[in-house]
Amino acid sequence: MVDLFDIASEQRTKQNMPLAARMRPRTIGEVVGQEQIIGKGKLLRRAIEADKLSSLIFFGPPGSGKTTLAEVIANTTKSNFVRLSAVTSGIADLRAVINQAKDDLKLYNKRTVLFIDEIHRFNKSQQDALLPAVENGTVILIGATTENPYFEVNSALISRSRIFCLNKLTDDNILELLTRALNDSRGFKDCNIVVDEQALHHLATMSGGDARSAYNALELAILTTEPSDNGQIFIDLTAAEESIQKPHIFYDKNGDWHFDVISAFIKSMRGSDANAVLHWLARMIEAGEKPEFIARRIVICSAEDVGLADPQALVVAMSAANAVHFVGWPEAQLILAEAAVYVATAPKSNSAYLGINQACEDVRKSPFIAVPAHLQENGYKGAASLGRGIGYKYPHDYPDHYTPQQYLPDEFADKIYYRPTDIGKEAEIENRLEELKEKSRCQD
Repeated sequence: MVDLFDIASEQRTKQNMPLAARMRPRTIGEVVGQEQIIGKGKLLRRAIEADKLSSLIFFGPPGSGKTTLAEVIANTTKSNFVRLSAVTSGIADLRAVINQAKDDLKLYNKRTVLFIDEIHRFNKSQQDALLPAVENGTVILIGATTENPYFEVNSALISRSRIFCLNKLTDDNILELLTRALNDSRGFKDCNIVVDEQALHHLATMSGGDARSAYNALELAILTTEPSDNGQIFIDLTAAEESIQKPHIFYDKNGDWHFDVISAFIKSMRGSDANAVLHWLARMIEAGEKPEFIARRIVICSAEDVGLADPQALVVAMSAANAVHFVGWPEAQLILAEAAVYVATAPKSNSAYLGINQACEDVRKSPFIAVPAHLQENGYKGAASLGRGIGYKYPHDYPDHYTPQQYLPDEFADKIYYRPTDIGKEAEIENRLEELKEKSRCQD
């Protein structure tokens, strides 16, 4: 018997669902973007269409379509499809699904596809509990995560799964999705709604590639705008700006984006591109990165990449590192910007960096070489009788406070670790070293 109350309840539920949920694609053909993995003839598309799936992990930013692809698989597969969220589920839930999957496979020869949203939220023991079922084929795992799975997912699960990386949706992708929502019966086709072209483009641009964010903003703008006398709802640019406001900047502080952005920041400083430095600095500031973390990277770059070409860079960087402790956000951004631009525009030399690396390598290879006798400490009783410090020449006793003598161990006497460039302040250092070499030759 058809229960009219159930039908009415189901209809109300669908009507009350957020626009993003109502507009979720039902087939692979409705998915927008991600052509690199679901385009015509691509492996994942072929696997979905043929219902021949192995365990998968979808990795990408929010709103890029990870759950959407799982829903498409749910709509096309003949296997049982079970959804869990790592936020609300535990080992007991996993075991229940796995036990049911074993029964279905044994009794009905029917496989189970297990979709776990935010799989990175499972701890190690929870992920370990999944492993036997994935390994023996009891379940086909589909995991979705915004975090780099190589950091956050058990390596054993990684080795048994195919990882697909989803890209942030483009503005054109988002625009296509919003236009579809206005012309689809699941969206606002049956409503008297007009959205200004500028408003629609603003929503697409300011969503940051997050389809869910764009849908939510469009829906909010429509639901909060009063209809005109003729019943029409008109969404202009002002309404769009109010509904989306400041976009969320995706920046996982412990994962891929964190390391990618700081890498771009450092490489831009090293490459002397002040404009790029300010861009990546702004990305970190807006995402709420700790100022101390940024300051440390500026200090490192000042020593590693500017070095003695401009020794003042390290002074500026260290002053900035101390100042951000004293000031904090938001003014710390001015201090960081000044230091980062100084380091970016300073002349560059990594001669000291290369020198210490080579010296460390030699020391690791020959860790037990003694200090030459004339350089050894002789300030204690009996040191001279042991030959310690004998023959040392005190530079201040000689003209220009310099006299040549061997400071390296015999095994490395001819080693040259520091090779100054002719850039910036280091050109002066190079001239000074050449003068000392000439004096050494004259005294010889």
